[in-house]
Formats: sequence, structure tokens, C-alpha cells
Amino acid sequence: MSDSTSPPVQMPGGNAIQPRAILWLITIVAVGLSLFQLYSAGIQPLGLFYQRGIHLALIMTLAFLIFPVFGPHRKRGAMGWLIDMIFLAGAAVTGGYLVFFLDEIISRAGFWNETDILIACIATVTVLEASRRAVGFGMTLIGVLAIVYAFAGPRGELPWLGQWLPGILEHRGYNLDRVAGQLYLGQEGIFGLPLGVAATYIFIFVLFGAFLESTGAGKFFIDMAYAATGRQRGGPAKAAVIASAGMGSISGSAIANVVTTGAFTIPLMKRLGYKPHQAGGIEAAASTGGQIMPPLMGAGAFLIAEYTNTPYLDVVKVSILPAIMYFATVYLFVHIIALKQGMQGMARSELPKMRDVMRDGWHFLLPLGVLVWLLVMNLSPMRVGFYAVVTMVAVAVLRYAIWFLFVAPQQGQKVTFESIKRVVIAGFLKLVEGLELGARNAVAVSMACAVAGIIVGVVGLTGLGLKFSSMMMAFSGGNLVLALVMVLLASLILGMGLPVTASYIVLIVLVGPALTAEFGVPLLIAHLVVFWYSQDSNVTPPIALAGFAGAAIAGSKPMETGFQAWKFAKGLYLIPLFMVFNPEIIVGGPVPVVIWNGVIAIFALCAFAAALEGYLFTRMSLLPRLAIVPSIVAVFYPNLMAEIAGVVVMALAIGGNWVASRREAALTVQGDQRRA
Repeated sequence: MSDSTSPPVQMPGGNAIQPRAILWLITIVAVGLSLFQLYSAGIQPLGLFYQRGIHLALIMTLAFLIFPVFGPHRKRGAMGWLIDMIFLAGAAVTGGYLVFFLDEIISRAGFWNETDILIACIATVTVLEASRRAVGFGMTLIGVLAIVYAFAGPRGELPWLGQWLPGILEHRGYNLDRVAGQLYLGQEGIFGLPLGVAATYIFIFVLFGAFLESTGAGKFFIDMAYAATGRQRGGPAKAAVIASAGMGSISGSAIANVVTTGAFTIPLMKRLGYKPHQAGGIEAAASTGGQIMPPLMGAGAFLIAEYTNTPYLDVVKVSILPAIMYFATVYLFVHIIALKQGMQGMARSELPKMRDVMRDGWHFLLPLGVLVWLLVMNLSPMRVGFYAVVTMVAVAVLRYAIWFLFVAPQQGQKVTFESIKRVVIAGFLKLVEGLELGARNAVAVSMACAVAGIIVGVVGLTGLGLKFSSMMMAFSGGNLVLALVMVLLASLILGMGLPVTASYIVLIVLVGPALTAEFGVPLLIAHLVVFWYSQDSNVTPPIALAGFAGAAIAGSKPMETGFQAWKFAKGLYLIPLFMVFNPEIIVGGPVPVVIWNGVIAIFALCAFAAALEGYLFTRMSLLPRLAIVPSIVAVFYPNLMAEIAGVVVMALAIGGNWVASRREAALTVQGDQRRA
């Protein structure tokens, strides 16, 4: 599940015209990969390198089959097939050599032979090419630059390049044997922690999301959101926020979430009165929030748990309040716009009834309930994902069997051998569809994690992480706010070319040590801050991918929609600051302090939304809007008196706006009475 990584319909090459034989081969490999992952997750766990080696080999095989070498709109041709066959062989060699000769490789322990180095070089090139096709050129370029940087130095393969490096980035340089061994034959390179998480936790939950999608759970969650909010002012937009919170956590991709829920919500928002760029921006901001929404949080929760050595359930628990704060902010923006433009809710006849929605789809809640219950029981996330998938399949089969055997006969559909045969075949095809969809959805995030392993390996080899920490200290002058601004800018730049998961991994490796060691930010909070900031590329122009997806559905200008998404998603910037300066909401503390911090944070975010829109109960004049800005800063400042002062100022500004709205209402009533 990645972040922000795209589903098959969005991936470059995903729409390529493929020969029928290749489509069959893709299906066979994808289903085989999913079955292998289920087997290793719930039946027979495998060793670290066995699991990761087989996973990467099959993922790269899929990447080369799905994405033609010359792009989706050109036929492979003889040259294309020749290149693809070479890389397919490279994918098989990459995983096969490690699996078959693992004991011998371990016994050599650093004294690699020529074959080891040759296979390591083949593996590295193959990974980079698979990444170029599945993830994009940006991630691949960073991986190549990392390797070139490892070679730059007096003892490296490129000694002349070291002369051009700034003093703080200089290092001794490493030869081909040392770099190749680090990247392929150790635990800090391609087969390091990022790929390990992708090959275990992430894949199994991506598969779970695929089965939810293929069995119709997406429509159930959307209908439930409409039934709950449709009659309120701006109902479809509020439904978009709620549905995106549920679907985004499951899908693992903000863009996938936009095209899934946005196909329903954006046209309804436009019909209700939202401008096209507003509708697209609201959906993009809400969909991005799905990546920070427990219990799944895209791929983030699993990576954070592994990197910080924190139980997965604890990461989920501490992420609930910040996620609620984010969605409360987006929800309030939606409500304010509805009030400003005088919108009304949808007619009851246009909305699904909650009773009907729950009657038709209550079974979709069972796998989620099993998932949460098993997590609370402290089962391994990988095993939890396995049981969640099995439960999802069992529930779908049982529900359809009951309908087929008991409901359909009452509607005149007889149960015959032919009808049973048709149902069994249809069910089998639906199972294959879910298994294939899960594997396809995992290709991009797994390849991003593999290249992230290259970057992590080079950072560990050259000591770049410590040097980057020194740079942060030098540029920020020891000021934590400036350091966080630097992290934000770095995440924005990285996010222009990287998926969310990859951006988070690269950033945390570079800036994590500085935030914890130099600035004293608790480890878990440092990871949450970097993870939140890594989401901003989805909604921040000039490369607002989720915003652009929303614009395509809304028929609006991409940049206008991107700026709207950026405005609605301001919680991505403010909430991490609150985590840093008020850590009690994450690491815990006295209950009154935690409650106080949670309440004032939500209050401050609501005031911020009102000040930005210039409207709450009625139009807000310039003076209270300006007064709210320093009061928000005071609320974020870790001093009780400053927090109280900030809350008082915000309360006065909002209270004054409410009084003004009551006066306007009274004057309107008096005017109506005079005219009558």
C-alpha cells in the first residue's frame, strides 16, 4: 500500500495494449505472487532473504510484463521484446541466485567472489530499470545519483568527481565491489528494511484492499457516507470527506482514492453549487487524508512501526487524534463554503437510506472488525492481514451462497447444475481478479521500496545522514521551526518525483537523526512529522498529483484545483507542528493535559479555517481574521499562559462573528416584517 502510489489504471504503462498471451502471463504471475504472499503470511513464514528475494523477483517480472520498455503507447517490437527478455532474465537471476546460494553467500561474509559481484551489478541495474517503468524516472534518477555519489572520492571508482563535492559532502569513495556488495549482498541495501516491509505487511494489506474493492466495499462506504451527511448543507462534499477517510486508508493511494470516490462525489458537488476547482480540491484534500487515517494509513504505519521499533497497534492509536484533527479541518472548510454560497442539502429521495445500505453491505464491516480485533490481540500485522483477507473472501462467498440458494429461488431463479456451474466459475474469476489486482497494485510501492533500499544503503555506507544533520544544524542555526520548514521544503521537492512512501523513507533517513539527536524531538513524533510532510506533494502545486486527478474528473484547470487542494489540506502543515511543540497528544501524559491539548488544537484549526475563508457564522472582517493568526501561534507555543491567551483571543473573534450573524438575522427579520 503506498501512498500515494497509483493503481493499475493510473500507472504509466498500465493501459498499454498487450497481446492476449501476455495478459494471461501477467495474470498467472500476479496470482502466483499473491498466493505466495498469503502462504508466507499465514501458513509458513519464510526466512528474511528467501521472502524478499522471491517477492522482488516476481514483482520485477510483473513490472517488465505490464510496462513495455518504450512506453504504453508503442508496440514492443522485436527490439522491445529482446530488451524485456534480458530484464526478465535479470529479475529471475536477482531473486534466484540469493535463494539458491544463500548459505554459501553468508559463509563468505564480505569476501565476495566475482560471481557475487556480477549478480549484484545485474540486480542493481534490473531494479533501477523496473523502477523507471513502474514508479517513474524521478525515483530511478535519485537511485543512480546515490550510486554515483558512493563512487565519488579519492578511493572510489570516480575519484575526479569527489573534487566537485562541497566539503561537507566529501567522503573517501568506494569501489565497485564494495558498493555492489553493500547494495545486494547485505541487509542495508536492496533487500533492506523498506523492501522487507513491502514484501510482508504492505503487500498483504494491499491485497486486502484489492478484495474490498473487487467485492464492492467501495460503493458501500460511499453510500454510507451519503446516507449520513447527504441532507446537510454541502452534503456531497461532506460525504466525500467521510468516504475518502475510509477508502483512502484501505486503498493506500491518494490518487486511487480520488478516482474511486471522486467519480461519485465531484459531479454531485458541482451539481449542488461548488465550483469545479473547489470540488476537485476538496476531493484531493480528503483523499490525501486517507493516507494518514488509521488503521492502515497506506504503507506508513508499518514502516513507522519497523523504523521506531514501536508496536503497530501503538502507531495506530497515536495517529487517531491527529487524523481526526485533519479531517475536522477539511470538513469545516466544506461547511464554511456551503454557508457562504447558501447551499442546501440533497433531497431525501436522491439519497440512499442508511437502513438499506447497512442491510445490503453490513458484511463488509466484518473483515474490518476482525482486522481491528486481531490487532488488539497483538497478533503480527502480517498474520492479521492474512486472516482479514481470508475473512473477506469467506464473507463474500457465504453471502452470495445464501442469496443463490435461498433468495434467488424465491425470485423465480431455479437452482440447477448449470446455474451452480456458472456461479462457481464466476466466483473463481472474482477470486482471480482480487488476487491479480492486489499484485498489480503492489508493483509500484515495492519497486519504490527497492530503490529506497539503494538510497538507504548508500547513506549508511558514506555517512551522508550524519552530514545532512550537520547541514540542517548549520542552516537552521539550531532553530527547530526553521529546521521543520527545511524538512517541509525537502519533502515538497522530493514529492515532485517520488511516491509518498519513497519520499518518507528518503527523508527520514536524512533528517531523522538530526530531529531526534540535535533538536530533541521524540523518535516516534519525528517519524510522524516526516510522514505527514511527505503527503504534501499530492496537494501542493506545481506537482499536485491528487489535485490534478481531481481536476480531470471535475473538468477544471489543474493548477486552480491544485491550489484549492493545497488550501483545504493546511492541516498537513499545522498538525505536525502541534505534535512537535505539544508532544503529549502523541507520547501521552496526564489525562487533563492531553484533553486540553486536543481541544485547543481542534479549536485553533477551526479558527484558522474561518480566518482563511473569511467566514464562519457570517462574513468575518479583516481585524478578527488578523487577530486569529498570532493567537494560533500562541496556542501552538508550549506555554500554558500563551495557550490560554491564544484561546481567549480566538474565542472573542469567533464569538464576535456569531453576535454579528445574530444581528444580521434580526435585521433581516425586521425588514421582512416591514415589507409584509
